[in-house]
Amino acid sequence: MTSPIAAPPRRPYLWLLPAVWTVALGVWGLSRQDSVWRDEAATWQVATRSAADIVCMLENVDVVHGLYYLLMHGLFECFGPGTTVLRLPSVLAVAVAAGCVTVIGRRLAGAWAGLGAGLALGMLPAVQFYLQEGRPYALVAAGAAVSTLLLVSLLQDGEKGREGRARGVRWAAYGGAVLVCGLLNWLSLLLLPAHLLTLLRTRAPRGLWLRWTAASTAATAGVLPLILFSRAQSDQVSWIPPLTWHMMIGPAILLAIGGLGALLDRPRAGTRLSLTAVALPLLAVPQLGLIGVSLVQPLFLDRYVLFSMLGLALLIGSVLAAAVRAARPRFPKGSRGLLPVVVAVAMVLLLPQSLAKRSPASRVDDVLAVASEVRRLGDPGDAVLFVPAARRDTRLVTPDAFTGLRDIALARTPEESGTLKGVEASPDRIRAAMLTQRRILLVTDARKVARPAAAERDRVKLSVLREHFTPVSDEQVRGRRVTVYERITGPR
Repeated sequence: MTSPIAAPPRRPYLWLLPAVWTVALGVWGLSRQDSVWRDEAATWQVATRSAADIVCMLENVDVVHGLYYLLMHGLFECFGPGTTVLRLPSVLAVAVAAGCVTVIGRRLAGAWAGLGAGLALGMLPAVQFYLQEGRPYALVAAGAAVSTLLLVSLLQDGEKGREGRARGVRWAAYGGAVLVCGLLNWLSLLLLPAHLLTLLRTRAPRGLWLRWTAASTAATAGVLPLILFSRAQSDQVSWIPPLTWHMMIGPAILLAIGGLGALLDRPRAGTRLSLTAVALPLLAVPQLGLIGVSLVQPLFLDRYVLFSMLGLALLIGSVLAAAVRAARPRFPKGSRGLLPVVVAVAMVLLLPQSLAKRSPASRVDDVLAVASEVRRLGDPGDAVLFVPAARRDTRLVTPDAFTGLRDIALARTPEESGTLKGVEASPDRIRAAMLTQRRILLVTDARKVARPAAAERDRVKLSVLREHFTPVSDEQVRGRRVTVYERITGPR
């Protein structure tokens, strides 16, 4: 029998503590010193367009993020653009995931496991990075957590022979959660084979199998058009490098930690539904599945399977619960303080990394900082160029910084062309336009992150600047660079 001294308080709202803890972690340093990097800049500049313009753009690019862009468009319309509005949805999403993880852990392995898992989720380094990111990956994790909690609830009802309240509603909610996850990122459908393994491990009854198959099939069918349409835009991920052995070191470490948690899990008597049966597939299947997909087409980016961290958090909760059990016989009162001590120690150990992730240097660049330099260096009537053209995101996010400057390479705006960066003129037209200018501001990448110009237009821009202009000012800030060129009037 569990000692009342050694057990955490049995309160129905235990999940609130990890949720509030995660929100606190999320709002800490949320603005990252008023910085926005290139991926978030894509969200920002698309979300400020009209809904019609967003739909038009999705026909050409970024259809995989269409639902997220429309959501952020609505939030920007209601609250205005800003770093808080940009990132707060991710903070709240991870808080929801932490609450769900707590409930799952408590149901399957006791309150200590649930509380430990919920508190651990927001502290995981990968989660801390995307906790404050204006992209859809945290929202996917929230949807995966909700769907997993619903599945656990339905499996527990099935084990106990209960019909359960509103079972049909819960199955519909399960399918809806998986569908939303898939529409936010269709690689999140790797959640389904993870749940399939859980069903196999627990020997679910036939009726539950049929309902799960129906719900998962309906969700997959809803995502299938997006998958097929996005294949036509596969050039967007052509920059992802092929899979190498060193890329698998991270997943191997995660699986090793998860395996330790699985060994320490103590399933409750009389049930086949254990924490390990849910958590280990949730951690392993997405990681291994992404590796398998990347053998066919390079797609190996940890953010695509961020939701697998739910499984890791649950298994960490299992380890913490095992530690409490081990300490209980000798320290019945002290065992209650073990979890807070572990969390405090973990926070101290992770503090350097946590601070680093909340600084502008944690991302490859900052479009807002370089906009301030453009505002300072530019004069009305100056021309501006971007190399590569994607660096036009600085102007699209902060148009006021470019007031009075002329984008001489741009032929069609992003809104007109239904693209992220607009359509530039031909190399010959760009060359001719440059030769009529007295001063040109070049916005590009800082030296340490810059790559050689690949597009012919960009090579022409740099060639004309070298031959006919001389730099008079050069500023590098947070991964971006602004160089002011003036036309050479005499012999070199």
